[in-house]
Amino acid sequence: MAMLIRKAMTPTEFLTSLKQQPYYAGQLVHIQRIPARRARYGKLEKGLPETLARALKTQGTNRLYSHQAEAVNAIRKGADVVIATGTASGKTLAYNIPALEAALINPRARALYLFPTKALAHDQLRSLAELSAKLTPSPKIGAYDGDTPQKTRALLRAEAAILLSNPDMLHLG
Repeated sequence: MAMLIRKAMTPTEFLTSLKQQPYYAGQLVHIQRIPARRARYGKLEKGLPETLARALKTQGTNRLYSHQAEAVNAIRKGADVVIATGTASGKTLAYNIPALEAALINPRARALYLFPTKALAHDQLRSLAELSAKLTPSPKIGAYDGDTPQKTRALLRAEAAILLSNPDMLHLG
């Protein structure tokens, strides 16, 4: 049995290969190369609680990108925030930091995260749980979806600082 082993392609190699495929002729409408740039960092107007700062450092976050710092500063002031950046650019921390900070400062603080799918909510829950577990005290967080037992739902509604759910559960909860 023959086995095809290919090395990973660079973006340029991939585009060249794609353009050579007869079935792809005429389908590429526009190609634009955007040069890499240095990361831009921002500053928080007020420091983070020590336990949160330490937890972030253990995960390799020593500084916040400019969009993260701007978002945290704005959220702290009660502003509505929309962030549009590339994949894996740190959008999640921009809302996790203020939610965890609020839970640490005020045990009655609550946050509801809505995701379009249960799978995405659970993916986000994993990363949030990793960070939250490093905090003292560790805020209670949980997924609230169709698979959550009724007894657990009541507990989460009463005690969770951060709930991760989907729009369907707003109607069924």
